[in-house]
This record gives sequence, C-alpha cells and structure tokens, in this order.
Amino acid sequence: MSLSADLSCLQSSQGAEREAALASMEKQLMCPICMEIFNKPVVILPCQHNLCRKCANELYQPSLFHPRTTMLVNSGRFRCPTCRHDVVLDRHGVYGLQRNLLVENIIDIYKQELNQIPSPLPPPAPPPPPPPAAEATCSDHEGEKLNIYCLTCQLPTCSFCKVFGAHQSCRVAPLTDVHQQKKVN
Repeated sequence: MSLSADLSCLQSSQGAEREAALASMEKQLMCPICMEIFNKPVVILPCQHNLCRKCANELYQPSLFHPRTTMLVNSGRFRCPTCRHDVVLDRHGVYGLQRNLLVENIIDIYKQELNQIPSPLPPPAPPPPPPPAAEATCSDHEGEKLNIYCLTCQLPTCSFCKVFGAHQSCRVAPLTDVHQQKKVN
C-alpha cells in the first residue's frame, strides 16, 4: 500500500484494518540506517530516498572506511543505502541536503494516530501495602500514632485514647514492649 493510501485508510477505518494501515505506514517511515521511525530532521537524497540527518551524518565521514555500514566513503560523497545511488555533497556536507518536511509532517500524523489507538485496559493495580506498624495511626485521633497497647481490650491504641478517650479505665503497656513479648512467645 502507498503512503497516501495508508493515510486515507487511517481516516476511514477502525480496528484491525486501521492497525494494518499503521503498520504499513510504519514500514515506510523507517530509516534504512537505524531501522527506527525517522528522527527529525529528515533529509531527502537526490535519488528521493530519505534518511535521518543524524544517520546521514554517521554514514558520511569524509575519506574514511565506515565499519558499521561496510561502505567506502570518499570526500564529499556516499552511496544511498537503499538504492546505492552516488550522493555527491556540496561544501556544506550532509547539512546541505534538503529537509523532507512532507515526511516529517506524515511522521507527526502517524504518531498522533498511534496515540489514539485504545490500549487494552491494564490489569488493576494491586492494593497499596498496609502501612508499617510504626506508622499506623489512630482512627479516632487523626494523625496520632498507635504507640500503646490496651491490655484490657487487646487492641493497639494511641495515647489520646488512654488519656481522653475510650481506654481511660483500661490497663495499657507500650506497644513496642508488647510486640517484643509476643515475638518471644
């Protein structure tokens, strides 16, 4: 499918057909050097093929043998990695190549369309772990730490509950002492 057919298919379809059009479009927007979606700026070669400018710059290293691509590059020229056409550069090197604004705009549309695909619902998040005992707070006195243990009611409680609340007449002990004692037993 051509790029224009993919674009029109995106506008008029949904589901699997739309995803197929996006996959086809992605293949056409892939740089032959880095094998990723073109990174801006995209440059167009005289043979009408496109490259990321960064990749073109890596490909063009004057008078060096480039081991990554196994291509010999001479000063001011390199071969198109797609069709092997000889690309002759002017004194500006890779920066003298024209940007392909059309492809850059299509990449923007592709990325927008990709973000509109509804993703399957993620699994529900696990419940948060209970707070450590040292950080447990009283339900009757907001923000008060549970720091004593009511021996009468067999419940952890806060100091305010002992002094002002429901545990005024109860026997209590420090929570850490009761915890240590229960750990030993």
